[in-house]
Amino acid sequence: MTEPDYLQPFVLPTRKRPHERHDTFDLYAPDGEAPQPAIVFIHGGPIPEEMKPLPRDWPIFQGYASTAAERGLVGVTVEHGPHLTPDPFGTAERVIAEAIEEVRADPRVDADRVALWFFSGGGLLTSAWLRTPPPWLRCLAATYPLLGFLPGWPEDPRFRPAVAVKTAGDLPIVLTRVGLEAPEVAATVEAFVATAPTGLTVIDVPDGHHSFDCLDHTDQSRDAVRRAFDLVSDRLRS
Repeated sequence: MTEPDYLQPFVLPTRKRPHERHDTFDLYAPDGEAPQPAIVFIHGGPIPEEMKPLPRDWPIFQGYASTAAERGLVGVTVEHGPHLTPDPFGTAERVIAEAIEEVRADPRVDADRVALWFFSGGGLLTSAWLRTPPPWLRCLAATYPLLGFLPGWPEDPRFRPAVAVKTAGDLPIVLTRVGLEAPEVAATVEAFVATAPTGLTVIDVPDGHHSFDCLDHTDQSRDAVRRAFDLVSDRLRS
């Protein structure tokens, strides 16, 4: 039986590293001296409750966090209560904020050098961090993100990245977009790009699908992920 898309392997050749399981996140510590900057990876959603395993056990997020640790950074995968609750994004926002504070308090983490990296429907959750970026947030990345509510979804003014980004100032933003995105999702990305300040860097994957980093095992995909990692790492260490 073929594995579902979300259980396909990560596109980068990466050795899965050991990690610590906490209540709402997994932490992948690098070798060497502490403290080190951290990348917090935030999956999409909302996700049906019957979906198993949940995202921090998917090869793609284990791959991203392991790659961060291989690069000498702390990798963190957050599980943010992704189910279809009455307020899925509000619940997720609270869980993420609490997890980040716990991560920043860890002695292995440089609390003043953290990046947040969002995926897919998690792109809506960028809003709070873009609206008022805290001083410890050195970079915000978004990969094939949803950056606005789709037609027919109930609008929630708390989650409007294209509006929030107008006050992001000089926060470095790394946006990876795919050429084969669903048109309604691509439209939200274009609206965001049109309002983003000068801190935005766009990485295009012309032949990439949504979830290209586990579906499209090509040099183009691998190059895009590596470039995104290079940019985020540079911002964390600058």
